[in-house]
Amino acid sequence: MPDINNHAYRDLIVWNKAMEFATRVISQLEDIESSRRHYRLFEQLEAAVTSVPMNIAEGKGRESKKEYIHHLYIARGSIYETSTLLEIFHSLGLIQNATYNEFKNLASEIIRMPKGLINSISKSLFQETKIDL
Repeated sequence: MPDINNHAYRDLIVWNKAMEFATRVISQLEDIESSRRHYRLFEQLEAAVTSVPMNIAEGKGRESKKEYIHHLYIARGSIYETSTLLEIFHSLGLIQNATYNEFKNLASEIIRMPKGLINSISKSLFQETKIDL
């Protein structure tokens, strides 16, 4: 029986960076002075940025490595979505240059991390399959 108190995803650097990124982006959204005409963009950015750590955690909790990899790909897609939304916010003048560049650099760092984890898990999955044959 799995230990529900064992949250191994919390030990992952990528999860911690994604959590920090999500909280920083959401905090920035709270500071934006806007008529909220574009409220759907605000909601979509919040959904995309929180999807990153949530999918990393969900994948880590799955039963198989294939499911874990699947969720890491979803997390990676969400960071690309987040980056695109941040670019839109920047283009609309809702996020200043310095903040945008900071977020862009953080996103670039996080984008690379799931791919490394996917490669590592895929390699171990291949080795397990090879041994079983």
